[in-house]
Amino acid sequence: MKLYDFELSGNAYKVRLLLSLLGLNYERVPVDLRQGEQRQAAFLKLNPRGQVPTLDDGGIVVWDSLAILVYLARKYGGEKWLPLTAEPMAEVMQWLAVMENEALFGLAKARVICKFNRPGNLEEAHALGRKGLDVIEQRLASHPWLALDRLTIADIACFPYVALAPEGEIPLDGHAAVRGWIDRIKALPGFVGMPGI
Repeated sequence: MKLYDFELSGNAYKVRLLLSLLGLNYERVPVDLRQGEQRQAAFLKLNPRGQVPTLDDGGIVVWDSLAILVYLARKYGGEKWLPLTAEPMAEVMQWLAVMENEALFGLAKARVICKFNRPGNLEEAHALGRKGLDVIEQRLASHPWLALDRLTIADIACFPYVALAPEGEIPLDGHAAVRGWIDRIKALPGFVGMPGI
């Protein structure tokens, strides 16, 4: 199994984290986004979107972090990480939607503006990111995990950009439940970090 990734990508990190929590061995293939390696013909054959992460599991190539999380959860993690029945699956999926909306266009966008000097509207990113944090805080104030009261790919998907929010100048000071959840994830057997976490 090979994972094509970039060290500072929160999306690539969430895949590394799940691989580690599942105890799976893999070869890490760094892709230097700063040098444009993701736009080279060899990489575009694997992932026509030219993005990391990309997973090659014995010739089965999966791109997009959420698609990879779903693939790994179903192939190697069973019902624990992503149930198949309608109601619990929907509960996990609604938190994946938070990742794809408030976390991505809020928290992650603020981070790339502040940390990597990318263009964008920081005020809008902050507003959307804070809205997402408030929704996550509300859930975690009365539940240990985002879905099903157990660790699922919902937590793994949302974790990186929530934990990295301060790099986008969004402090977590007013989010005690979120900070407790971050600590619970960091205490998991098999936890691996990344720069900033």
